[in-house]
Amino acid sequence: MRFVDQVIIVLEAGNGGRGCISFRREAYVPFGGPDGGDGGAGGSIVLVADANVGTLLDYRYRRRYHAQDGAAGEGSNRTGRGGADTVLKVPQGTLVYDDATGEQLGDLVESGTRLAVARGGIGGRGNYRFRSPSNQAPRRADAGRPGERRRLRLELKLLADVGLVGFPNAGKSTLLSRLTSARPKIADYPFTTLTPNLGIVDLGDYMSCTMADIPGLIEGASEGKGLGHAFLRHIERTRLLIFVLDVTDEPAGRYRALCREVETYTQSLVAAPRLVCLNKIDLWPAEDPLPVIPGEIALPISCVTGAGLPALRSAIKAAFAARRQQA
Repeated sequence: MRFVDQVIIVLEAGNGGRGCISFRREAYVPFGGPDGGDGGAGGSIVLVADANVGTLLDYRYRRRYHAQDGAAGEGSNRTGRGGADTVLKVPQGTLVYDDATGEQLGDLVESGTRLAVARGGIGGRGNYRFRSPSNQAPRRADAGRPGERRRLRLELKLLADVGLVGFPNAGKSTLLSRLTSARPKIADYPFTTLTPNLGIVDLGDYMSCTMADIPGLIEGASEGKGLGHAFLRHIERTRLLIFVLDVTDEPAGRYRALCREVETYTQSLVAAPRLVCLNKIDLWPAEDPLPVIPGEIALPISCVTGAGLPALRSAIKAAFAARRQQA
């Protein structure tokens, strides 16, 4: 399934129904008077977060949505039927913006959270509403009010506990496949991964976490260069960052570059917990000391042989346990 994390949709809520002009006509009631009912309210458009939806793909192919109009009022002072609401399911973690103003309308994080984004118009008043001692036979009724029309921008930020950050071909996808049941595409060329991938890591003792592989960061990604800038938003919600470095490719310099890109994009992650992994140690000469990452204790791992992965799993578990105690 294609991963889509940003779309623009146009919404039109239902119009209110027209009020009715009617007069009571019954045997033995010579002065029946007005009895026109009000129009029904138009349907609204509601977004609801659904844990079973993982992408905004459906909204890429259909971008206009309408709610049902309210029915007109009827005689005998009967109100018209209200229009049905249109309910649109979106993934958890969807941010909703008014595309015209840029205003954030909501953040649908929890499953089942509802947000009314376009409200239906109210129904028009029937002539019964206009009766008075000086006007006992009003021939006036209101038209229903139009429903709201909105152009929205939906942005998905993945709800992942752990975010894997690294330059292309650092081994993030392979690491995800070794720690989880996810099966991302893996190849020996850069930019193999074009969309974020998710997996569940079993930490033991009935603990687990969600891990996301963020594709293809390059230097300048926070300024819009390369593929990574389109996916940096997905690390904003993560509770732990794992920097995956290729031990054979100047890891200290690469780490500084990654930190700059992440911190330039969002200051909220400056103090976020992080782990640093030196991957591909199977390609490093055994007799040579491993490179040093200033200020960090780097975990040596090999996603190919599995070396160091139990220690990494334990480090992830310890990081979440420490965060739980602080909370």
